[in-house]
Amino acid sequence: MALPVSVYPSSPHPSQCPASFPESLDPWGISHGRENLSSPYYFHGSIQPRNLSYSSPEDSTEDRGKSDENSEQAAAQQAEDGNIIVDSHDTATDAGYSTGSDISASTSVSESVSDFVYENGRRYHSFREGRYNFPNDDVEQQREDLKHMTLKMLCGRLHFAPLGNSPQEVLDIGTGTGIWAIEMGDLFPGASVLGVDLSPIQPSWVPPNVRFVVDDVEWLHPANHFDYIHSRHTVMAIKNWQRLMKRSLTHLRPGGWFELQEVHHCPISANGTMAIDHPVTEYWRLINDGLANLGINFHAVSEGHLTSMMRTSGFVNVTERVFQIPIGTWPKDSVLKNVGQYWRSVLLDGVQAIALGPLTRGCGWTREEVELLLVKVRKAYYDNSCLMYMPLHIIYGQKPQDD
Repeated sequence: MALPVSVYPSSPHPSQCPASFPESLDPWGISHGRENLSSPYYFHGSIQPRNLSYSSPEDSTEDRGKSDENSEQAAAQQAEDGNIIVDSHDTATDAGYSTGSDISASTSVSESVSDFVYENGRRYHSFREGRYNFPNDDVEQQREDLKHMTLKMLCGRLHFAPLGNSPQEVLDIGTGTGIWAIEMGDLFPGASVLGVDLSPIQPSWVPPNVRFVVDDVEWLHPANHFDYIHSRHTVMAIKNWQRLMKRSLTHLRPGGWFELQEVHHCPISANGTMAIDHPVTEYWRLINDGLANLGINFHAVSEGHLTSMMRTSGFVNVTERVFQIPIGTWPKDSVLKNVGQYWRSVLLDGVQAIALGPLTRGCGWTREEVELLLVKVRKAYYDNSCLMYMPLHIIYGQKPQDD
């Protein structure tokens, strides 16, 4: 029986929240009034930093006295400008931070042995097996929810396309644990939200306007049906972006919006000190090689490729915005420091899950060879001196009104 929206537990009780999160944060809501920030907060800065500033002890004292609102605005402006201020006291190797592997999942898992296959000790989807080269087990679901929380903390919102107050039909492609779809259902109780994924891992208790389908982005609805189509973290899976965009254009209503939210998994050094043989650089190069051998362009989001493709597919009012996601605790700003801490946890907790499929399936490695590589990669992620970050690309476009 579906629960009314008013009593649906979209966030867990505080006692269920991970103990590793700072008390000053609500790790599942991440509101702090940020929904009310004006448009400059939703920035579109360059992925390349323009300037680096280093803090002094006196600066840190001043920061602690700022109001929460001023801190959030300052963090947003730094990220928008590509000018994240560096905490000069936190640029060494960080040995005191745990990976947060004890974080509790915020979803209920649909358990069915027939729906899964096992490989190298990890669980994968069995429906259209091999289309997605990454696990769907409990550990990975926890990591996906932490990823959602971290990016929501950074961005302050679920979507960027100007949907207005009453979208009616929403499609979430590659919904994963369904957390984005569920929160969209809460945000727009008058909308019908459909989440599609290859894995049946979504919770059963959801708002009455949210439902999930196990499928491979097959279009079960007529043309001109959706007001908004959303896809996030699918750059590791989509082989034919042109086809996806064409189909999305067909199934959107005139005036509807298509939005991509994709991280470019190519760590960048803000101070230019990251050597080409740095273990983290080598790791992501190998992931890219493995996925390329499996027919996936892991860097499709870089250099405006998807933005240009969206325009040539027929979308108008196409916009690309770029966020810088710090890796580690090197930012001075407290909001960005927390984002960096959590994003590093996302990467560390997923270091094996991300590598196994591409390297064993795509490069022919053994599991033992992969594990040997990961030893130095895990250690290298704690190197704050390189000021590592990843670009998050937000790309959205509109179906012409006269279609």
